Amino acid sequence: MVEKNKVEEQHLSILQKRWLKFKTLKRGYYALVIITTLYGISFLLPILINNRALIVSYENELYFPIIKGYVSGQTFGQDVPGEAKYRELRKSFKEDNTGNWVLMPPYPYSPFEDITTDGNKMYESPSGKHWLGTDNTGRDVFARLCYAFNISISFALILTIINYFLGIFIGGSMGYFGGKFDLFFQRLIEIWASLPMLFVIIIISSIVKPSFFLLIGIYTLVNWIGMTYLIRAEFYREKAKDYVAAALSMGQSDVKVMFKHILPNSLVPIITYFPFSVVAGISALVGLDYLGFGLAPPTPSWGQMLDVGLQNVSKWWMVFSPVAAQFLTLLSIVFIGEGVREAFDPKVYSRLR
Repeated sequence: MVEKNKVEEQHLSILQKRWLKFKTLKRGYYALVIITTLYGISFLLPILINNRALIVSYENELYFPIIKGYVSGQTFGQDVPGEAKYRELRKSFKEDNTGNWVLMPPYPYSPFEDITTDGNKMYESPSGKHWLGTDNTGRDVFARLCYAFNISISFALILTIINYFLGIFIGGSMGYFGGKFDLFFQRLIEIWASLPMLFVIIIISSIVKPSFFLLIGIYTLVNWIGMTYLIRAEFYREKAKDYVAAALSMGQSDVKVMFKHILPNSLVPIITYFPFSVVAGISALVGLDYLGFGLAPPTPSWGQMLDVGLQNVSKWWMVFSPVAAQFLTLLSIVFIGEGVREAFDPKVYSRLR
């Protein structure tokens, strides 16, 4: 049986071997499953956690507010200005017993409704109504926590992917061409890396209203530098090998040699560094939001929630909730990074084995 498994393993590609190795590292593998599942579910939050009804059946006609958006309360006979209040509407339909009904999301509270909404109170303790209580403006903490999870992960992933693209392209070019081209970009990067990012963000935030993509653009200014140096080192090492000389002698273009031959052999630092880069992106966004230079209110944010909680520590749920969410998320991503690093260890599996 052992011999059979060894024979089967010999027919697997190196990436398949590394994936099988990663699956044996239970802590990292289960962390990956949990994080990817929760992140996928987070895109369904508008139909899971929302104060807007999914379906309203009124006088034998169906309405879909979750799709249509704004529907006035007068449409359903409510004597209220503005949009319909669907929780009250569901309650009144049940009491009237006229055959009308309202289908609400499983958790019928929005991360944006505050004390101006009937029934919402400031600093309400956790209960069956509000699972993690409310904040200083009466907004539901659990709803904001879940929406902030999607925003934090999305911010970190987009930032990391952009930084990888720039880092691989610039670092690969530096390592491949070398010489004066490499020296020029090294000096340029040294100057650029001295840019005080926090001061830049403070200045920009005082001029324009920070947004999701604006913050990504600001952070991208310098965050690509770390990956650039890693790829530069890998390309310097790989370009001296025989397969590169063979590809060039066959008339392959520099672009094909760089990205078809050298890059696939330089994936170890790229893949192993990815989870830790995501951790850095989440921490950066939380830090900026905590300092007040991040996403503009009322955007759900762990950093903003933590700031509110620390202003009134007696409201323990306001401190515990964002800290616990960030801790568990970052811990899971670190577990993934450890597993990936061990699975991609060249001492275990390499292209020469």
